[in-house]
This record gives sequence, C-alpha cells and structure tokens, in this order.
Amino acid sequence: MSTGTDQVMDRIMQATALHQRGDPAAATAAFTALWAEIGPDGDPLHVVALAHYFADVHDDPAARQEWDLRALAAADALTDDRARTYHASLDVAGFYPSLHANVADNHAALGEYDLARAHLAMARELQDRLGQDAYGELVRDYLDKIEARLAASV
Repeated sequence: MSTGTDQVMDRIMQATALHQRGDPAAATAAFTALWAEIGPDGDPLHVVALAHYFADVHDDPAARQEWDLRALAAADALTDDRARTYHASLDVAGFYPSLHANVADNHAALGEYDLARAHLAMARELQDRLGQDAYGELVRDYLDKIEARLAASV
C-alpha cells in the first residue's frame, strides 16, 4: 500500500506482474519503454525498482548483473524520505541485503567467486536491517543458498 500515487511505480509493478504471470516478452517490452522514459539519471526510487525487477526478466547472468548493478548504484542516491513517499514503511538500508545478494548470485553464475563472496559478505553485514517478516526470511534464505553455492565452488 503506497502513501501516495506514483504512476511510474504502478507501471513498474504492472510490468513485474507480466513477468510473474509468465509473459517475459511483454514484461521486457514494458520495462524497456519505462527505461526509455526514466533513464539512469531518473528518480532513484524508479531506477532502483525498475532495474531490480528488470534484472529478473533476463536469463543471461551478465545481463542480470548489468541491471542489478544499476539498482545497487541507484539505491545509493535514494533517500528514506523519497522512498517513504511511496510507502511509509520503506527503509533504504533494508534494500541493500537483497541488492548485494543479487549481485553476488550473478557473480557466482559468471564464475567470479571472489566478487560473489565480497557481495555476499556485504549482504550479511547488512542483514540486520531486514525485518522479521516474510520478506526478511526470503532474503536470508537466499543468502544461505548463495553461501552454499559458493561453498560448493571451492
């Protein structure tokens, strides 16, 4: 539930829903059109959300990594005040465990294990910012899976 109307975020969520319903081509088209409007210098909330969700549409880990790195960079420019205009509960620091986990997972998929371990360590250092809720548990489980994958790679 948002605290205000944000039509761009609504469109990002609609594109995400297309992907979740099994239509990656339509999701890609929607994300591509949104990116043409937002661009890398757009509202950091929009860039974080679009890049984070657009990464998931890509099968290629290098393409996912490109978008996940954009999301991570945009989070550095995002303020809690801006995030909370969309949803009052948002805490930008809480984004970082998931963002670093995604980057770590991509590095692992690319065989870049040292970089993967570095981002996993950053995610672990920040995991206390996650809530004790379903989302926090999901991210912690994801971190455990990445850690196991990296342990198996040595």
